[in-house]
Amino acid sequence: MISLLVKKFIPDYSNISDNSVREKYGVLGGMLGIICNTLLFIIKLIIGAAAGSIAIISDSFNNLSDCGSSVVALLGAKLSNRRPDSEHPFGHGRSEYIASLIVSFITMLLGFELLRSSFDKIIHPAATEFSTVMFIILGLSVLIKVWMYSYNTYLGKKINSSVLIATAKDSISDVIATSAIIAASVLGHLLHLPVLDGIIGIAVSLLVIKTGLGVATDTVGLLLGKPPARETVEKITHFVSDCEGVVGVHDLIVHDYGPGRAMASIHAEVPDNSDIVKIHEAIDDCERRFFDETGIHLVIHMDPVAVDCERTNQIRQLVLDVLHRYDERLNIHDFRMTDGENRINLIFDLETPQDLVNSGKPIKRELAELLNKEDPRFNTVINIDTSFN
Repeated sequence: MISLLVKKFIPDYSNISDNSVREKYGVLGGMLGIICNTLLFIIKLIIGAAAGSIAIISDSFNNLSDCGSSVVALLGAKLSNRRPDSEHPFGHGRSEYIASLIVSFITMLLGFELLRSSFDKIIHPAATEFSTVMFIILGLSVLIKVWMYSYNTYLGKKINSSVLIATAKDSISDVIATSAIIAASVLGHLLHLPVLDGIIGIAVSLLVIKTGLGVATDTVGLLLGKPPARETVEKITHFVSDCEGVVGVHDLIVHDYGPGRAMASIHAEVPDNSDIVKIHEAIDDCERRFFDETGIHLVIHMDPVAVDCERTNQIRQLVLDVLHRYDERLNIHDFRMTDGENRINLIFDLETPQDLVNSGKPIKRELAELLNKEDPRFNTVINIDTSFN
């Protein structure tokens, strides 16, 4: 059904690299969420008040908060597509992350309020009414939430939207919560245990809090800056490595300014005897083609390296073998060598994962000792270069 709605309300729906199309996806998801959650809030509030069930009333206000979250998602989609300005030269794409964070705060706030109400219901238990109509309506609300989880997941993955993915996670927690309320209503009616309503209310509220906390944690990570996805790293490195004249790449950095808005820089090693005008033209062409294919602004820095010296290449490979025995994630670039009869200076940048840098290990000294075992003439000059991916 959601695919039919997408085709009906989003012209050029397949062009998801276009920010205006992404905005329409976000608006569609937000509008559907507002309609569905408003309807569920009204229905559950009426049923909960008639049955005297704190769990159902709590769940109805959970749907009201979801409605507010959908409004935030809609606004986030609109704001994130605003054009860059003098104060925000990289655009407003991160507005979507801020919207996700607001959604998580709303969810957690409601969860704590439901927790308070549920404790009150345990302290002052009261019998709840049960009817077949109530059971059927709550069952239908579960099916609606399952559909909302489905379409939010579909839309969120389609346009890589953190706020829609967050809304999908909230929807599946609502499915679990409402299902638990139905079970509690049935058991409470059959076993005459009015306190069960409050206990289930606590379980529901804790689930709501957990969902909000998870979304907040994921979103804060995006705002602080996370490593790029492995497929993004591989796409950039393979693309640049295949460019004319490039013999190696290193120092890739990707900056995320919101879904569909990224900038990257990378160092490309080129033979030091290349025609600089020709290789520069090839690099420019590589940058343009990559932007046309991915929408990522890529800046490529050229590093000239010696590739014709067989002895340098042999020792470089020896150094790599030693490094990989120490830690297979290590790599080197800008390798230089001054060869002498009694002393061979090995100068290189060492690409090092962040966790190894933070481990406190004397990396330079240990690697120097390992290389000295290979040849006592080796004198290493190592520059630690932290890997950002």
